[in-house]
Amino acid sequence: MRSADRHSVQSLDPVWEQVVAEAREAIGEEPLLGGMIHTSILHHDTIGKALAYRFAQRLASSEMSEQILRELAEKAFTADPEIVQAARADMVAILDRDPACSRLLQPMLFFKGFQAVLAYRVGHWLWLAGRRDMAYFVQTRVSELYGVDIHPGARIGRGIMIDHAHSIVIGETAVVGDNVSMLHSVTLGGTGKQDDDRHPKIGNGVLIGAGAKVLGNISIGHCSRIAAGSVVLADIPPMKTVAGVPARIVGEAGCAQPSVTMDQLVGVKGAED
Repeated sequence: MRSADRHSVQSLDPVWEQVVAEAREAIGEEPLLGGMIHTSILHHDTIGKALAYRFAQRLASSEMSEQILRELAEKAFTADPEIVQAARADMVAILDRDPACSRLLQPMLFFKGFQAVLAYRVGHWLWLAGRRDMAYFVQTRVSELYGVDIHPGARIGRGIMIDHAHSIVIGETAVVGDNVSMLHSVTLGGTGKQDDDRHPKIGNGVLIGAGAKVLGNISIGHCSRIAAGSVVLADIPPMKTVAGVPARIVGEAGCAQPSVTMDQLVGVKGAED
């Protein structure tokens, strides 16, 4: 692609344009990363191609080649452009909410929470296309690499931020809305052995603290907060803060968008009995 054409494509995608600028800046600061950054970012014309490359490069193994996985991801992105749109929203959410993130480039290259969710999105596309075994392969590799186990049948919105992303479990019938933030060791799990709808439904804008367990086919209302270490076993209304084992309502959410402010300090003043 000619330079003028490349610039034209980038100008239509400000997120990608910023990533490219940050990549060049990063190489100037740390030349030893130049090879990786060139192959992962600067070698590609669009964010979709860069994401497909990174997905494949990370998940490839002796059992599945990088070329096959890259072609698989590119096919998924072409068939469902929403995957790349959601990835853009995830990157922006991480930059906005994670104080450890100073560049959009960082999630693409280094943050396993973003990379695990991106891979889940490819796996979910495979699941919906009836390619269940390949979807399970992607799930297995993500679990092995990142310690994040998201069933490909789960439904996850855009603008997702998983901080640290260690020991995350999201079950098959779970639903996670838009603009949700969660920390490490969160479980959205089932109860019992039933094979029907058995996992939580998380509303938009919810903040889930580290180590929280949300179990069963229950609903967590939009813009609620779940305190670290809580075990939630019943429906939670919108815009509430819950804490404890089992969790109970201890107050209002404290702000309009808990998942954006990331305020995890839970006061019990005014708690509901």
